[in-house]
Amino acid sequence: MSAPKVREVRELGELAAVAALFERVWGTAPGSSPMGTEQLRALSHSGNYVAGAFAGGRLVGASAAFFAAPVGQTLHSHVTGALPGYAAGLALKRHQRDWSLARGLSRITWTYDPLVRRNAHFNLAKLGARPVEYLTGFYGRVDDAINGGDDTDRLLVVWELTGPGPTAAPVSADAVTALAVRDGLPVVGRADSPTVLVEVPPDIAALRRTDPGAAEAWRLAGREVLGGLLAEGARVTGFHERTAYVVTREAAA
Repeated sequence: MSAPKVREVRELGELAAVAALFERVWGTAPGSSPMGTEQLRALSHSGNYVAGAFAGGRLVGASAAFFAAPVGQTLHSHVTGALPGYAAGLALKRHQRDWSLARGLSRITWTYDPLVRRNAHFNLAKLGARPVEYLTGFYGRVDDAINGGDDTDRLLVVWELTGPGPTAAPVSADAVTALAVRDGLPVVGRADSPTVLVEVPPDIAALRRTDPGAAEAWRLAGREVLGGLLAEGARVTGFHERTAYVVTREAAA
């Protein structure tokens, strides 16, 4: 299947279609899109980024972003949603990168749920973005098909557009696992090594539907371990084998 075609959208009808697509992806009620038609219209009209990915003339993905600090350097990608099976997410990010570079920008930032494996792999391993901050309860509790009423901890990532691109993070022989999956639940381990692995569950969205208690346990464990490491000055340098964050820290004294 060929990659979808991505272009900016500005007309009211297409902007309404973008809002409806976001509703479908997030599983919200009609009229409760993560970004409504009026907001999209305002962003587009004021020169910010609103784009759609089209396959056979059908809208299969969309993204909305706005200029952010540092002024003249950064675009903040607020909402990106895509239907499965079209590789629309990657096509949108590539278009967003080209759009930003054409306007003299050098970085794109966004937030994502640190417990979603596929997003972590996509952001870190495929794009080469890097987390810079753990944000606790960033949007409060959100009750939709993806968040399931859970608290919305997020990682803020920076994608340096003129950087070297994605690279595999080395995992040394003395790496330790600070958070592991055992029988579907989080198990906190050691973090006393220069290289630390932080695992995330295979499918947190499904867990939120079937076992909210386990999902909450994962949220709190991720907050404690990954959030704690970043607060101490450690750096996330990659995502290992689609299962675990690779975190580099100073060796314990």
